[in-house]
Amino acid sequence: MTYRVGLIQTRTPARHAAALEHVAPLVRGAAAQGARFIATPEGTNILQKDREQLLPELTLLADDPVVQGLQALAVELGVTILVGSALVKREDGKAANRAALIAPSGEIVATYDKLHMFDVDLPNGETARESATYEPGDRAVTARVDELKLGLTICYDMRFPALYRALALAGAEVIASPAAFTRPTGEAHWEVLLRARAIETGSFVLAPAQGGFHEDRRGTWGHTIAIGPWGEVLGELAHDEPGVLVVDIDPAASAKARAAIPNLKNARPFAEPGVL
Repeated sequence: MTYRVGLIQTRTPARHAAALEHVAPLVRGAAAQGARFIATPEGTNILQKDREQLLPELTLLADDPVVQGLQALAVELGVTILVGSALVKREDGKAANRAALIAPSGEIVATYDKLHMFDVDLPNGETARESATYEPGDRAVTARVDELKLGLTICYDMRFPALYRALALAGAEVIASPAAFTRPTGEAHWEVLLRARAIETGSFVLAPAQGGFHEDRRGTWGHTIAIGPWGEVLGELAHDEPGVLVVDIDPAASAKARAAIPNLKNARPFAEPGVL
């Protein structure tokens, strides 16, 4: 039995009201095409890389106006919405890069805080220090979406296969990888990393993305993509403009792939190598 999913590609503005106005029509478009599960990218609620401007704008997840708007849309449209991530304030006052799964009832049924912080100096002169703004999470998360078992990750997490393996071993047939991927690394690594994670785990990998040049002058890669458990590309937006990708997935294909290549079962413990 197939299950229709919708992946949203955005160019999120630097203010909450504009961000909701931007994403809501795209979510409606996915629902109009029959998607029952709709996933948005990392930073769906606000994108602003200047932490001095960003931090005063952040609210608790429950108070975030974009999250609240998407909760109302989930109820209106009768769909499940994964907010790929919202940049929010934690209860202790620190910031979090947090995914939120919204049921058709409007209830937030699962959350996940990004585990791996993107701290890097890129060859083109761009720098990123996520750890200067966000407190990393400390747990992997799976959740049920109708007949699907979903694993949650965010962007840079895709470079850490142990997390994807843990989600697959916990039963996830579908792993969400929402992102705001940089353009240089996106061009080089986006598709190959996501296909590798799908093949290694025998999972569907769904990667809604930010795309284009944003108000804060960052550039993101776009190219929202859905990949099957055999590593096949099921659909892709081959650009960085806002848009919607709708694909049908068959959860049984995950079990079939894992039976054909049972690497999840065949792994063996080993001694770590010494330092050379």
